[in-house]
Amino acid sequence: MIYLDFAASTPLLQSVKEELFRAFEEEYANPSSAHKLGLLSAEKIEDVRSLIADSIGAYKSEILFTSGATESNNLAIKGYVLANRSKGRHIITSSIEHKCILAICHFLEKEHDYDITYIPPQKNGVVDAQDVIAAMREDTVLVSIMHVNNELGSIQPIATIGQACFDKNIKFHVDAAQSYKKIPIDVDELNIDMLSISAHKIYGPKGIGAVYIRDLRETRIQPVIHGAGQEYGLRGGTLATPLILGFGAAVKDHTIEHSINSVLGLNKYLREAVSELGGISNTPEQQFIPHILNIRLPNFDASQFVTNSMYLCSQGSACSSMNLEASYVLKAIGASFEESFSSIRLSISHQTEISSIKDLIFQLKVYID
Repeated sequence: MIYLDFAASTPLLQSVKEELFRAFEEEYANPSSAHKLGLLSAEKIEDVRSLIADSIGAYKSEILFTSGATESNNLAIKGYVLANRSKGRHIITSSIEHKCILAICHFLEKEHDYDITYIPPQKNGVVDAQDVIAAMREDTVLVSIMHVNNELGSIQPIATIGQACFDKNIKFHVDAAQSYKKIPIDVDELNIDMLSISAHKIYGPKGIGAVYIRDLRETRIQPVIHGAGQEYGLRGGTLATPLILGFGAAVKDHTIEHSINSVLGLNKYLREAVSELGGISNTPEQQFIPHILNIRLPNFDASQFVTNSMYLCSQGSACSSMNLEASYVLKAIGASFEESFSSIRLSISHQTEISSIKDLIFQLKVYID
């Protein structure tokens, strides 16, 4: 089998595997304990907190550990708006956000009477920053726009939106699960107030992520998980030391950054080969990360290919690919029901070999002939 679903999840890097297994053997003490072993684990956790903070231009006191980007998104969005109801009940997001963000917004809309504006993307899968800015109101309390779309790989205009939010004193949240370590992120340069990341998207362990919250100690946040005061009282539960240290190893390893050019070369080859098959790319020609390519082919049953092929890819987000419905992301950029079901998402990495891509193209040709 050939794995082409790295946007859904990634295998462990060797450096991560070694640190993770070591930590499970040695870092078993509760990091909240006052004894030496607990204090040592707590110190190592703080080192990882600093490492993550440095990677995005933040302070370590602004980083909280969570179970992953989904929890980070919940803590950032629900935690902020529910603690700051007096600031307004209008939220702006896009119609192509991750299902998690949309679910949070639907919850706030239904259960807490928030007014949500969903900005549609342009045909290239990129949200027009001016559309977001035009939707801002006096009662807008939060804007949440993902950095990179998980189905298309399109890069959103975060800097322009962030500047507008800063100028209007509106909090700006960014889901960076797909962009972290693939695109440089500086939260000050981009005017990001809250940012969500996940370890298993960068060859780290599942079950661990982080959220950045600017000026955390001065920002009112309502906890999503109550506990015994861990993580500044905002996220209860004993910290998962081995997972955090594995996360740190993934952040420290620069394999992703060093492989950008080779992944870009594979992306270019794929685009050209798909075009020769009579297909097109749903991923834009500009403003994209090379790790994700969403393609559409003529006379192609994507569902059958995904289910029966040795090439492990998806029809969209892994969180919704089991549902027999057209991708809401592809629908948002103008694809018909039939076009959506003729599309697949291929996500590649430094582990992907050109020979595997050539074999894939051959198999795709067989499917559509």
